Amino acid sequence: MPIETTPVLTGVRGAEPAPDAELVALPFGPDLTPAAAPWLESPVPVDALLAHYEAKGEPGEVVEVPTAREGSVRRVLLYGVGDASAAALRKAGASVARRAKGRASLSVVVPSEGETAALVEGALLAAYTFTIGNGRAKSVGEIVFLGGDERELRRGETVARATALARDLVNTPSSVKTPAWLADQAKAVAAESGLAVRVWEGSELGEFGGIRAVGQGSISPPRLVQLSYTPENPRAHVVLVGKGITFDTGGLSLKPTEGMKTMKTDMAGGATVIAAMSALAAFDVPVRVTGLVACAENSISGSAQRPGDVITQYGGRTVEVLNTDAEGRLVLADALAYADAELDPDVVVDVATLTGAAKIALGQSLGAVYATDDALAAALTAAGEASGERLWRMPLVDDYRAMLDSEVADLANVDRTMSGAAGSIAAALFLREFTGGRPWAHLDIAGPARAGSDEGEITKGGTGFGVRLLLRYLTA
Repeated sequence: MPIETTPVLTGVRGAEPAPDAELVALPFGPDLTPAAAPWLESPVPVDALLAHYEAKGEPGEVVEVPTAREGSVRRVLLYGVGDASAAALRKAGASVARRAKGRASLSVVVPSEGETAALVEGALLAAYTFTIGNGRAKSVGEIVFLGGDERELRRGETVARATALARDLVNTPSSVKTPAWLADQAKAVAAESGLAVRVWEGSELGEFGGIRAVGQGSISPPRLVQLSYTPENPRAHVVLVGKGITFDTGGLSLKPTEGMKTMKTDMAGGATVIAAMSALAAFDVPVRVTGLVACAENSISGSAQRPGDVITQYGGRTVEVLNTDAEGRLVLADALAYADAELDPDVVVDVATLTGAAKIALGQSLGAVYATDDALAAALTAAGEASGERLWRMPLVDDYRAMLDSEVADLANVDRTMSGAAGSIAAALFLREFTGGRPWAHLDIAGPARAGSDEGEITKGGTGFGVRLLLRYLTA
């Protein structure tokens, strides 16, 4: 569940690790000179040892050195930091945390240069585990960071814990994670983080035809969640919209079994919004932020919506549902239309595991970003680069809009020819119809929202993708 590793952020330069520390980690760069440590007593000169192992000082490199310590032997991990950039330190922190897995304590000497928040972030995220029972080995129990600016170190911890919250929400099985459960988690986050919260359910969802239609086939009724953060004298108002499909069978347009196995993660966009909202006060974000999470389970039953049904979205626009497995855009459309009509935002950003087409185009390392505003696209892309959650801007091809024309409604929810071509673009064009012409960006995170294996600070399962980039964007 949440990060179990306890970080100790000393911010004291030159402090020595505790005598009982099982592992100590010292940084070294491309010059192969580790940080000065009077307690580092090795029978072989350390620079010679690094040269022997052909170390290059690159981030992610770890060389283990046995050293003498008061009549006993202590193991020291020399870890490469490369150019000490945020990306390098994030990777370095992850590498030492993984080497300490299962141990009680790790002491990490912080490099004298670089964005040290990223070191903490990488270490804590790599230490993340999600378990039900005792299925996996424990992460390192405690990481003591020696040196660095305590404020920066605390910043890294806050970002890591927010990202871990998103991972927890994504990784929770759908047997637990109903729309009501997800709404309750949002309420708990609001109480802990000083946010205002409102939840629509039952008859209160009357105008939200997309959310109702998607959720009507499930025994677990849908919800719409609104979280609100309002600082003093806000500079602007940003609305974040997250897809909260707690499980996606595809509806009557049923997915194959293999395609369903990971569908507990189909609410990753909603998890990203909830988790990002949880950290706004800690970062003194200077803008007003409203988070909307449209929660539903796309299931099959006698009451499920059918291909060919026509629904009325919030605001009155009608949609012909040609494919019930294109459900995410239906719940997002309601939330976007509500934001435009009722919240008067300056900027709208939606986050969703929306299309397999985006994953095919960009793989699992990049999220797709579509935007109606060049400055917004540039700001989000820059935030992604700085945070390690990279985005690639995709085109909103106006010529493709005609694919969504319907003969019986205002528009169809998928390409009426059912060719499947340009599926990610078509989905973005559909969402744009409900934004009221406001500055808007759509993040399709179907690829990077979940990982099949551990790598760097990423752990298998839900990744929490988008939390770090949104926090970076909002604080900037």
